[in-house]
Amino acid sequence: LTCISPRPRPCPRSPRPRSHPHAGGEQIQENTEDFNKFYEQFSKNVKLGIHEDSANRAKLAELLRYHSTKSGEEMTSLKDYISRMPESQKDIYYITGESKKAVESSPFIERCKKRNYEVLFMTDPIDEYAVQQLKEYDGKKLVSVTKEGLKFEETEEEKKAFEELKAEFEPLCTLMKEILGDKVEKAVVSERVTESPCCLVTGEYGWSANMERIMRAQALRDNSMSSYMSSKKTMEINPKHSIMKELKAKAAADKGDKTVKDLVHLLFETSLLTSGFSLDEPGTFAGRIHRMIKLGLSIEEDDEEGEALEDLPPLDEDGDGAEGSKMEEVD
Repeated sequence: LTCISPRPRPCPRSPRPRSHPHAGGEQIQENTEDFNKFYEQFSKNVKLGIHEDSANRAKLAELLRYHSTKSGEEMTSLKDYISRMPESQKDIYYITGESKKAVESSPFIERCKKRNYEVLFMTDPIDEYAVQQLKEYDGKKLVSVTKEGLKFEETEEEKKAFEELKAEFEPLCTLMKEILGDKVEKAVVSERVTESPCCLVTGEYGWSANMERIMRAQALRDNSMSSYMSSKKTMEINPKHSIMKELKAKAAADKGDKTVKDLVHLLFETSLLTSGFSLDEPGTFAGRIHRMIKLGLSIEEDDEEGEALEDLPPLDEDGDGAEGSKMEEVD
């Protein structure tokens, strides 16, 4: 008989302690230096996860870091942002753009800064995609300051004063829309700019200026999609700015004034640049700027130059006055 030895029993193993799947993330966040190294290497992966992984979106949002109007050289988390929010602030405000330097001087954040509302700077191209999926954080809605629908809490007196300004500037807004035609969807009085004369905002559900820039850089972009996603721009004017006040008075005196038409075009083109868009006709814009330089230097136009720039505003409304002043200087 063959003796069969019993099969040895495996040694009992003690169960491994199960760690929380995101415990490592919490630990690394506690060490600022280590987390900065981690975020520098994997920030794009985190943002891509927010765009694609709906199940872990809220957990990944804890890892996000952005520069802001209050963070200085350091980056801030969404949690720290909320801890600094004033009581009157209900939403998380952000702006997308090409660089930190470009967005921190943007006209879109003027009203927020005046109200002491912090604005996050989203300057990574993938931020545009991530923020489309991350609609809110900790019950606070993420709101873009570059799009339509930006509202602030106001007193009844402030609302009444704003309505009066809207009525006062309604004729100018209508005229600006007529002059600019299809370049803008409409022209309205703005609540978001306090220092700049005007800005261009996009529709709430369309592309931002930064997204339009990103899509234009795509080698295999869909032009049919670009046509309806990027075409809706609204020109918002600052009724308290001296330029808009003087333009309103000039337009009221003579709607057909050629100077008004040219100045409206110049304001539109400068707004394109300050709002993050690109110029479709940079040569025309340069011609207007050169005209203004000649105006400042009191240089007379040649006949050929005058014909080439006939669509631009005249050098001086009162030519006789200019000649008289020159004669006085000679005397």
